[in-house]
Amino acid sequence: MQQTAPVPAYPMPKATGCPFDPPPELKALQTGERLSRVTLWDGSTAWLVTHFADQRTLLADDRVSADRNHDGYPILQPNTPKAGSPVGFISMDDPEHSRLRRMVTAPFMIKRVRAMEPGVQQIVDSLIDELLAGPQPADLVEAFALPVPSLVICQLLGVPYADHDFFQVNSKALIRIETPLEERMAARQRLTAYLDDLVGRKVAEPGDDVLTDLAARVTAGELTREDAAGIGVLLLVAGHETTANMIALGTLALLENPAQFAVLRDSDDPAVVNSAVEELLRYLNITHRGLTRVALADIEIGGQTIRAGEGLIFPNDIANRDPEVFADPDVLDLERDAKRHVAFGFGVHQCLGQPLARMELRVVYSTLYRRIPTLRAAVPLDQIDFKHDAIVYGVHALPVVW
Repeated sequence: MQQTAPVPAYPMPKATGCPFDPPPELKALQTGERLSRVTLWDGSTAWLVTHFADQRTLLADDRVSADRNHDGYPILQPNTPKAGSPVGFISMDDPEHSRLRRMVTAPFMIKRVRAMEPGVQQIVDSLIDELLAGPQPADLVEAFALPVPSLVICQLLGVPYADHDFFQVNSKALIRIETPLEERMAARQRLTAYLDDLVGRKVAEPGDDVLTDLAARVTAGELTREDAAGIGVLLLVAGHETTANMIALGTLALLENPAQFAVLRDSDDPAVVNSAVEELLRYLNITHRGLTRVALADIEIGGQTIRAGEGLIFPNDIANRDPEVFADPDVLDLERDAKRHVAFGFGVHQCLGQPLARMELRVVYSTLYRRIPTLRAAVPLDQIDFKHDAIVYGVHALPVVW
C-alpha cells in the first residue's frame, strides 16, 4: 500500500518523563503498516521494521547485508564515515564475517563463561565492599557499573586494566552521537594502535587470553594484524560499554519499581535471577537507535516490497515491546518468560558476547541488592542525566545512598 502520510524523521525522541520506554512515535508506527518509511538526517529514506516477527525474519535473511559499503546503507548521523575499514567483523557479511567471528567464539561459549563466574563474583563482591566503605551518596556508574565489565573484559582479552582510563575515554568518544567525525576517527585510530601494539607484544609474551590467540593467528598467516586489532577494538569497547550501561540502567529501573526490586532482593533462586535478567534485557534495550542493514535483493514481507539497495532499520527496543509477543509489554515483570527478546539482535550477527553479558548481569543482579537491600537513588528520576546523546543508552551517573 502506498504511504501517503508525512514521512517521520528518525531517530525519534523519547517522551519526557518516560526514560525507560521507546519513543511514542515508534509505538504508533507499530500499530500501523508492517513496515514504515522514515527520513534520515541527509534526506534519504529507509524502511523501519517495528514488529518482532519481521525483525527476526529479515535479520536472518541472507539478502539483508550488514556491510555499510553498499549503496543505500542507512547512516543515522552525519559524523559517521559511510564506508571504509570496519571495526571488527560486525559490519561484514559472510563468509568473511563467519571466518573472523569463529576465531573468537571459543572464549564466549557457555561452558567457558561458566568457568569465569567465580572470578566475576569476586570482582563484584570486592567492588561492593569498596562501595559500602566509601562516602554517600556514591555514583554507582563510576564505583560499580563500569568497573565490573571493564575488569572482566580486560582479563578475558589480556588488556592491562591500568589502561582503563585510556580506553574508556576513547570508547566514549566513539559512542557519543555528537562527536565530530575527525575526533571519532582519531579515537578509533588511538584504540586501534593500542590494540595493535598489544597484539604485537603477545607474540613475544603470550598469555592465556584472547589477544594471545589472535596474535598466534597473525603469526600463522590466518589473520592480518589490522583485522586482529580491529577485533580487539570491537571486543574491548562492546565488552564494557554495553554491560556497564545495562547494570546501571537496570538498577535504576528496579529502584523505580520497588515491588520488582524486592523480587531480586529477597530471592536467591537462580531461576528467578535468570528470568529477571531476560526481562530487564527485554524491557531496557540499550541499543536504542536500532540495528541498520541494506537489502541486496527485492524482498516481499507483510504485503510490502523492499527493493534492492533500500536501507533497513531495526529498532529492537520497540520489537521487545510488541504486544503480539509479550503481554502488557510496557510493564516490567521479572516473572515473565522474556527469553525470546531481541536485545542481542538475531541471525548470524547476533551478539557474540551475550553469554558473558548474561553471566555478568546474573552475578550483579543476584548480589548487589541482597548485599545492599536499602539501596535507593539519591535524587529524583527527573534529575538523572540519561544518555540520549550516545549510541549506547544508559545514565551518565547514578547517585545512590543506602
